[in-house]
Amino acid sequence: MEKRIGTTVIRVLDRQSAGKLNAILSRHANIIIARQGLPREDGTSVISLVLEGTTDEIGSLTGQIGRIQGIQTKSVLLKNEA
Repeated sequence: MEKRIGTTVIRVLDRQSAGKLNAILSRHANIIIARQGLPREDGTSVISLVLEGTTDEIGSLTGQIGRIQGIQTKSVLLKNEA
């Protein structure tokens, strides 16, 4: 299956959800190229991921993240034409 390059932005609204989020990210570490976390003054955080994987792999990651209470996520994928 064709691999894609993508980015996912994650907004952590509830810090109680961070443990579940980190467990999911660890299980999908093989498709995460880069990760940046930014704490906000209001107690929320923003995490940016750069991903490379099949649409199924990326969809599995983002689908699991999207089901966590207190987390928002949005992704963009591009064809990997390198």
